[in-house]
Amino acid sequence: MLIIPAIDLKDGHCVRLKQGLMEESTVFSEDPGAMARHWVDRGGKRLHLVDLNGAFAGKPVNEAAIKAIVKAVGGDIPIQLGGGIRDLETIERYLDNGIDYVIIGTAAVKNPGFLHEACYAFPGQIMVGLDAKDGKVAVDGWSKLTGHDVIDLAKKFEDYGVNAIVYTDIGRDGMLTGVNIEATVALAQALTIPVIASGGVTNLEDVRKLCAVASEGIIGTITGRAIYEGTLDFTAAQALADELS
Repeated sequence: MLIIPAIDLKDGHCVRLKQGLMEESTVFSEDPGAMARHWVDRGGKRLHLVDLNGAFAGKPVNEAAIKAIVKAVGGDIPIQLGGGIRDLETIERYLDNGIDYVIIGTAAVKNPGFLHEACYAFPGQIMVGLDAKDGKVAVDGWSKLTGHDVIDLAKKFEDYGVNAIVYTDIGRDGMLTGVNIEATVALAQALTIPVIASGGVTNLEDVRKLCAVASEGIIGTITGRAIYEGTLDFTAAQALADELS
């Protein structure tokens, strides 16, 4: 089980949002490269980056900060990145610049043809981020709820050849209220590709609960606010996950 630190980028800084609201952001660091290195040095095995401005703008905005992170990590661990990725050229540029996995979110839902092309062009390096509330997928930085069922959509994308699904329960993200284990397991059981949980990890008990269902196909969990605010000791969390895996 991977415990994956999240580095959410807004205006070149590391921030956390509450329930996806840009106006509800807290700056945790003004040096994204140093923050990335911090998590690597504490035992991180993968990093999760989000270009928040990019997600809202529909195009990359924080590329300078992303390059600084890639340089600071120096290829020591894989990096996955989402936010504002809408065309093949952007994917190619990010991969060429050292990103290992690109996460397509809103564009996958709105333009499945683009996702299909991306999976064909960059096999094994495309993930889909599905953000859901009560089983329905949300898009555009969570501002719009669609009628799409999250499991049905994930199955469709699995057929396209995506590497993994990053699943966020948007009712819990950034709220430190615990992971929606039931919904995450239901999704993982319906798929043969791995699921990465996101949203709500608060403490070591949440890590224990996720490790207990890892065999269903959940390979990791993304954590942000909890490790920045100290309710979750990151090094202890990854050590516990290693022990229970």
